[in-house]
Amino acid sequence: MFKKLTLTILGVLLVAGALIGTKLEQFRSMSDAGANMPPPPQTVTAAAARSDEWESTIRATGSLVAVQGLTLRVEVPGRIKRIAFESGAEVDAGAVLVELDVATEQAELRAAEAAAALAKANLARARSLFAKKNVSPADLDAAKAEFEAATARIETVESSLAKKTVRAPFSGRLGLRQVNLGQVLATGDAIVTLQTLDPIYVDFALPQQQLGALAPGTPVRVSTDASAGDIYPGKITAVSPEVDPVTRNVYARATIANRKQRLRAGMFANVEIVLPARQQVLAIPATAVLFAPYGDSVFVIEKANAEGEGEPQLTVRQRFVRLGAQRGDFVAVIEGLEAGEQVVSSGVFKLNAGMPVIIDNTLAPKAELAPRPGNN
Repeated sequence: MFKKLTLTILGVLLVAGALIGTKLEQFRSMSDAGANMPPPPQTVTAAAARSDEWESTIRATGSLVAVQGLTLRVEVPGRIKRIAFESGAEVDAGAVLVELDVATEQAELRAAEAAAALAKANLARARSLFAKKNVSPADLDAAKAEFEAATARIETVESSLAKKTVRAPFSGRLGLRQVNLGQVLATGDAIVTLQTLDPIYVDFALPQQQLGALAPGTPVRVSTDASAGDIYPGKITAVSPEVDPVTRNVYARATIANRKQRLRAGMFANVEIVLPARQQVLAIPATAVLFAPYGDSVFVIEKANAEGEGEPQLTVRQRFVRLGAQRGDFVAVIEGLEAGEQVVSSGVFKLNAGMPVIIDNTLAPKAELAPRPGNN
């Protein structure tokens, strides 16, 4: 009985071993067939390297500065009697902003006018008596001095009265009100800020080796993240005659039109200086570049002879390139590529050298030098 069971188990094991061996041989054959089977072509988009002419520019960062800007302060102490402006309002030069109480100055003015009238009458009397030789020249001089002092006193009081009314020294936009009705102000207390915003200055710095590009009249383009997508043209209007001895930077100022007043003093700005010379470049879409620590490369599309009869097959060859400046969706190739060669413009991360490809530009996005995304 035991011998029969042993033989049965051995028979089952032999059959199972034969089945396993057969299956392993089938798997090996399938693996060899898969290894010898060429991979299916990858669908990619393509673009040709093209010669182009780009404008030469220099980029810098700057700050916006008001053409005229200050904080209005009182020159004489007093209590606020009237506030004639609203925060953020536009005002013209000479507009009344704040009036202080002038009751004391008005009383002083009446007293000064009365004293001046008496001094004038005394001077006229002294001249009449001097003509009759009834007073000495010293008396006449004293009468003149008293009259001039009384007149000067009137001018002093009138000047003090004028300073009790605070006016806008130039046209511009007011800031936030910093005083209240009835408040007693001391000399130098702040009332409100006033800024002229159209036009507006942008101050920026460049390294000293680029001093030759900073000529007055050179066009610039200014942009800021506070007004995304908007470009503000202007021109360089002033260049500092000295170089900062610490940073070795030279400072310049450009004047920008700001009709809608979207630019405000104190903002950070990107400045692009447009040079008169233009540069010849070989441009490709930036999406065609495979960036890597060991070097940047592109996949060039070439025709390869297919086995047997039929149309030549397209394959890719990886080529390392040296890149230059970038403009919008394009990047300049300094070395490693020729004009007219086709490169894969999207999906480069999934490619390997020698891989077959199929070009389909149906849904390829259009590369532009000055892209303006619709969702920004």
